[in-house]
Order: sequence, then structure tokens, then C-alpha cells
Amino acid sequence: MTRVFVTGLGAISPIGNDVETYWQNLLAGKSGAGRVMQFDPGDMPYNIACEVKDFDPADYMDRKLIRRTSRSTQFAIAASKQALADAGLVIDETNRDNVGVMMATGGGGFTEIEAATITMMEKGWRSVGPFVVPNAMSNAVSCLVSIETGARGPVMTSTAACASGHYSIIEGYHFLQRGEADVIIAGGTESAISLLTMSAFGRMGPLSSRTDDPEHACRPFSIDRDGFVSGEGACVLILETEEHARRRGARIYAEVLGGRLTGDAYHITAPDPEGDGAARALVGAVKNARLRPEDIDVVYAHGTGTVLNDIGEAKALKRAFGEHVYDMKITSIKSMIGHGLGAAGAQSAVAAVLTLRHGIVPPTINYTPDPEIDIPIVGNVAQEVDARYAIVNAFGFGGQNVVAVFGRVDE
Repeated sequence: MTRVFVTGLGAISPIGNDVETYWQNLLAGKSGAGRVMQFDPGDMPYNIACEVKDFDPADYMDRKLIRRTSRSTQFAIAASKQALADAGLVIDETNRDNVGVMMATGGGGFTEIEAATITMMEKGWRSVGPFVVPNAMSNAVSCLVSIETGARGPVMTSTAACASGHYSIIEGYHFLQRGEADVIIAGGTESAISLLTMSAFGRMGPLSSRTDDPEHACRPFSIDRDGFVSGEGACVLILETEEHARRRGARIYAEVLGGRLTGDAYHITAPDPEGDGAARALVGAVKNARLRPEDIDVVYAHGTGTVLNDIGEAKALKRAFGEHVYDMKITSIKSMIGHGLGAAGAQSAVAAVLTLRHGIVPPTINYTPDPEIDIPIVGNVAQEVDARYAIVNAFGFGGQNVVAVFGRVDE
């Protein structure tokens, strides 16, 4: 059995465009929510989001590439380059065939297609640029990370709605287990904040209506929750086989111990109200990691702040862990960074790895207990914890459930 280590981290987020700033703001309970700036919402009531701020793609790529890439791809390239630098890993002719990319996105090129369609309808077909398709295709994120870093191992893009970013880590783990690479650049990215997507989500019903108070709008597991706040960004983890990491003397953040994927087979948008699929993913992930339920110390919940998701996830946790659920620390960082869709699982994974390394769990801000959700939430203030094992949940539209398990590595 090949051990897989996390040796580098990268983050572009609504509360910081590097890992240290992201982490410190998570611990401080800083909200990244505000009125939408990427488009004019007009009279649309769904006008708040957790947007990435002060991001300059020129810090990571040349102007020509910037003009030819989407915002989500730029996030992915930036976070990947951060993670490689953090890992102290240089990709060159000696190793490039053994470094792969497994990136994820949920919405793909929603915003690029929307913008191109508006332009075409206003100005005609000749106004459509030659890079609309390569910008909009979902696999652009992985392919351009590969091109920009020189990684020539396996290159794939996962698209599993809100579970995408997490699936990329598990599949990257599998690549290494199968001996198809020594290193995988794994993570998730998303930038789908636009008039079309916000209108669609708003009409569907899961968005928070607290637009007069953006920083307090997202309230996972709280009695007064009323929906999620859209987010964006990218987080990336460098995954390495133990042999490769030890040989080059890499710093080790944590170990990827395994995970499990399940399907609800229930509804295209609503979660199973009893949390059956999520519970099976939790039980299977712990078993796959060769652990017992009582070994798990920390849960990074999917925790979107919608009424249905939070109740179903709480039921799933109690079904999977029984009485031990009351001994765990459970948090949702979406209360601060919003719901990053395809980036969400990777955003939580980076935070979970840092929890194992530093012994502290970020809070779920804006939290007021709900008697119907009887699980121990880390509410409003960060808590210290002597954690050896953490799990991260990511549940996507269509009933795709992904749970990954991380372990502390004591050098």
C-alpha cells in the first residue's frame, strides 16, 4: 500500500490570496461576503457573494495568457504555482513525465458562455472570439495548469458539481496508488458568479436572502439559516508518494488516507432528507482509511447553510458515527468564504490539513444552535484540538457524495 502525503498548499480565496492569509482569516472568523462587484445586479434581490478580491493574474502568468483564459483557470494556475513553490518542487525534464494534474471545476465555463452569448446577440456571430470554446471547456483548468507548470503525467478534470474539488484529491490519490505518477497537483477552482448563475440559483431557491447584511448571511447549521452565499476561488494540494517525498526531503503536512464516493439516486438538486448516501460515504471513507469511527476527531462539513442540506448532513453524521459524533469537532468554513461549488471540497481540504498540523479548528461564524441539528458545531470562535484524523465532506447536485480522510503525520 503506497502512502500518499500532502507536501504543498496553494489558495486563492475570498479572504486571502495565499495560504497563510487564508488560514489566519479563517481562524479569525473573517467573512468574505459583500455586494456583487463582477456584474451589475440591478434590481435582482440576489446581489451578494464571496468574491476573490485584489487578485492580479499578472503575478502568475503573462498578459497574452491572461487574455486567453477564464478567471477560474487563472485561479487554478495561481494556486498550483503557489502549491509547487510551497512544496519546494521544481518540474523539469528529469521529473515532468511523473507529475500529473487532477483539477476540478463544477460550473466549467458558465460565465464565458454567458458573456459570449450576450456579445453575439448584440453584435452578431463575427464578434465571437476564437478562444470562447477553449476558455469555456471544463478541462481547460487542468490542461492549462499542465501547460503552465510543465507537468506531463496524467491530466484529468473532474466535474461532480459541488463535490468536484474533493473528488480530484481522491482520484489523485488513486493515480499515485496505481503507480501512474510520483506527484499529483490536485485541487478545485471555480468562478461562476454572474448574472445568469445568480439568477438561476436565486430562482431555484437555495440562496440566502439576507442581502442587507452580507457578512452575516451565511449561517450553516444555525436555526435561522436561509441559504448559501455564492463563492469562488481555488485551492490546490501537492500529493506525493511517500518514497518520492522522503527521497527529496519534502516537508509533510498530512497524509491522505482514502475516501469514498456514493450516489443518492434521489433528486437532481435536493439531498436525500435522511442523509442515506452521505452516511454511506462517511462509513465507507472511514473503512477505506482503515480506521474506526471513533478515530475521527474533526469534520469539515459540507455545511452550505441551506435548510435541507444541513439537516440531512447532521442526520448522516449521527448515522455514521453514533454517539461518537458528540466527541468530534464539526465546522463549516462556508460561513466565511461562501459556497465555492467546484472549489469547495479543496478549500475545506486545505483547511483540514492545516488543522491537523496546527491543532486548531476554524469556527462556523454566525452560528445560533438549532435544536433539530443536535451535533457539536464549532460555533463563532476557533477551538484548539489534538486531532489525529480529520474528514472532509462534499456533497454535490445530483446526489454525488464524496468524503476524504486525512491523517496527521508526526515526524
